[in-house]
Parts: sequence; C-alpha cells; structure tokens
Amino acid sequence: MEELEDIRLFFIFQGIYICRMGKIIMPVLIFYKVVGKNAASSKMSDEKTCFGMENIMSKVSINVKDNIAFLNSHIGIKNSYDIVSREITIGGRNACMYLIDGFCKDEMMQKFLQFLMELKAEDMPKDISGMTQQFMPYVEVDVQSDFDQVIYFILAGTFALFIEGFDQCFLIDARTYPSRSVEEPEKDKALRGSKDGFVETIVCNTALIRRRIRSTELCMELLNVGESSKTDIVICYMQGRADEKLLETVKKKIQDIRIDALSMNQETLAECLYKKPWFNPYPKFKYTERPDTAAAHILEGNIVILVDNSPSAMIIPTSLFDLLEEADDFYFPPITGTYLRLTRILITMITYLLTPTFLLLMMRPEWIPETFAFIQLKDPVNLPILWQFLLLELAIDGLRLAAVNTPNMLSTPLSVLAALVLGEFAVNSGWFAGEIMLYMAFVAIANYTQSNYELGYAIKFQRILTLILTAVFGGWGYLTGVIICFSCLIFNKTLGGKGYLYPLLPFDWKQLKKRMIRHRKSSDF
Repeated sequence: MEELEDIRLFFIFQGIYICRMGKIIMPVLIFYKVVGKNAASSKMSDEKTCFGMENIMSKVSINVKDNIAFLNSHIGIKNSYDIVSREITIGGRNACMYLIDGFCKDEMMQKFLQFLMELKAEDMPKDISGMTQQFMPYVEVDVQSDFDQVIYFILAGTFALFIEGFDQCFLIDARTYPSRSVEEPEKDKALRGSKDGFVETIVCNTALIRRRIRSTELCMELLNVGESSKTDIVICYMQGRADEKLLETVKKKIQDIRIDALSMNQETLAECLYKKPWFNPYPKFKYTERPDTAAAHILEGNIVILVDNSPSAMIIPTSLFDLLEEADDFYFPPITGTYLRLTRILITMITYLLTPTFLLLMMRPEWIPETFAFIQLKDPVNLPILWQFLLLELAIDGLRLAAVNTPNMLSTPLSVLAALVLGEFAVNSGWFAGEIMLYMAFVAIANYTQSNYELGYAIKFQRILTLILTAVFGGWGYLTGVIICFSCLIFNKTLGGKGYLYPLLPFDWKQLKKRMIRHRKSSDF
C-alpha cells in the first residue's frame, strides 16, 4: 500500500512538471488514474478482509459451518426465540435446518426429517439436482444460492435446509399460516349468492379466486414491497382482457415503491400508487371482501390487487358507477337488480342534497311550494339550523365510533340508552328540532345503502361544505357547493387516466345503459 501511494505521488509531481514544460500530459493522467484505482481497490479489499467473512459472503457455501455462522449473525437467532435452528446428520454429512416456529407443519416436517436422517452415506447423490429429484419427497421444493433470497424465504416461513457439500440451500414450502376460517364478510353481505369471504392469508385468497376462474388466461403475479416487511402483493388479471398499458403502469409503480413497510396494508399501497392531490375526497379504488365480486371484475377486464394480511381486494380502475354496484344487483332477476341499482343511486344523491336543500328553504320560505308547506319548522328554534346540522353530523360519527368499540354484550342496552337520550330528550330539551332530527336520521341510515365507506365520507364532506356555504351566502352558496361537488367528480381521474364519471362524461350511451340497467345474461360468449 505504501509503495502504491509513493508511485502515485511520484507521477503527480511528474505530471505537474511535464505540464509546466508544455509536454503531453494525457499519458501521465491515464497512468495516475489506473494506479489510483488499483490502490483504492486494494484498500477496499483489505477493509473487507479486516471486517471478516460476513461482509463478502453473499452465496451459499459448501461448508455448512460457514453458512451457519453467516445466518446466525444476520437473522438474529440469539435475540428471537421463534427462529429455530438445528444441526443434524444426513447421509453421513453435516446439515442444518432453519424455520420459523408456528409457520411449519410439525407432522409433515417430522416425517420429512425422519426420511432424510435415515439416508446412508452411499445413498447420497453427487450433485444437488440428484438430491432434489431422488430424496426430496415433497411437492414444493426449490433451491437457492443467494443468501438474500434464503433469508427472505426463511423469514417468510419457508423451511430451509443446508447439507454439507452442496453450494445451494433447499427451500421446502411447508408453511401454514395462523388464519381464521372462511366466512361471509360483515361489510359486503348479500341476500343471495356465496357466503365465503377473503381472509388475511394471501394464498387462501388467490385460491378462492382461482376456484371461480379455471382459465389459463388468469394470471397472478407475485411482488413484494417494503424494506422491512417484504409484504407479498399479488396482481390478478385476465390476459388479453386487461388494459396492457394500465397493467404495466401498475407493475412499475409497485416495483418503484420505496417504503419501510406497508403498515396500513392496502391503504398504504393506495397512497403510494396514487400520488395526486389529496383534497379530492372521492375514492380512487374499490375494495371488496367478496371473492365472487373480485372474480367478476377480473372477468370484465379489471385488475385486482391482493395484499397479504388484508381480507379485502383492491379493484382498479374504479369509477363512480363501479362504487355504486353491488353483488345483489346481479344475484336477482334483471328487473329487481335494476330497481335496486337505481334506488341506490337515487338515495345516494338524496343523502347529499337533503339537508342543504332544507336549510336553503328555511332561509327562503317563499320558495317552498304550497303543497310542501308542512315541512316548515313548527316550534321556535333555540339553536341556528346550521349548528344543529353540524352537531348532529358530529354526533352521528361519535355514535358510529362508539358502536365499533362497544362490547357485544353491551351493544343492545347502550343502543336503547343512546336512542332515548339523543332522540327524545334532545328534542324536548330544546337543543334540536324534531324535523332536523328526522332528516339527519334518514341521512345517517341511507348512507349505508352503498357499502363503500370512502364514498360515504366523501359525500359527507361535500354535504357539510354545501351546508356552510348555504348558511353564509344563501342561494348562491348552495349553487356554489353543488358546483364544487360536481367539479370534484368531473375532474377526478381513475388510476388508468379515464374520467371518474365515465360513461356519463365522456358520454357513451351504450355503456351508460349497461351501468344503469341490469341486462339479462346472454348464452352467447
């Protein structure tokens, strides 16, 4: 090292001297660069040697002891009780296994190890392919030489086996994840149809979709996101039906995500995929916990994204009409399905317009037709109407949050108590008018005619904004609030770049008729 430094300094001074003499300096600079590079490489090599084997070892070694030393120093086996390792002998050779306690099937692994430990030295093959083909009596077996991949699979629950003399690790996928049973989801219930739902295990969720679409065109691509979590993500689509440009865009965006972990599962992924302005409240994705709904969207050419540890599927692209569709629309005859769909659309519009329209009419009684004169308030109002509406909006959300956290055994008595206190006593005490309580009760209940929580809150925010504008500016404020609401819908874009109100804007009568009217399924493919 000192000789190289001396040579480098020598040529530096020689270069300076030649430059002063007006001679050619390029050869000297080239030689200096080469010498300097060699010196730097030698220095880095010495540093790696000083730091030890673990900083330069990236491939599986034929020496089991080296592999054990490397893994024990990298996966924190001394600090994690659930990472299990055991050294055994297979065919007269040293071997070692690694697994995560609780992820492997105990009975299967016991039989598997019993078979391997009974092998004799003369039975052992010379190469790893022979070992895999002859002495690995299991279906899902893979080999891997890269330690990064080996560590990833171990932490994902795969059984890893190192055998002396083989420069690759055997990965036996005998995982069994703790999960609940498949049952009907609480949110996406249907009067008819299947009663199964997604769970938190991604393998089970893909099986539920594959059970419904037995086609070679169904593709399920596996990716992972998160430097620490390494969360599995599956992109499901029908080859030849999905938008290829959108599919490539989604893949690239997922692969380009640089994040420590998907702490909030699909919501974190959604925020990483769609980075447009946050102030537009309307949802960009549709979520469903029903495998039949996910399979139907895949067959229609949409893309479904499954995230491990999440019991719902993310559907893209999503428009407003997609959010207003439900499984019951298709499980009933066409006329009933059409009625349910149109009713849902109409009630969703009423939940937005009801309270601002009532406030405007109370401010302008002369605008009330004679046939609707009965809607006027009969009793004197102690609190301004705007504040009554805003307090009830807040109270409804408070009751909703309380219902989520209330134990089941107390839900019935607390519901009766809340109904008496907030219903009868709130009116008798003069805080709220009976008519306002009636309208807000309708809005609170009607909000559940569609199952998308994000859409419900988007309508709620737009309703509150329109209420405030109406109270401040009267009729012009009401009109401004409606314009802002529809502007958020018009200028909102799906992940594929299409309009949020398509096929209404841009107008497509053929597609709009399909969205509004439930047609009978034809036998022609």
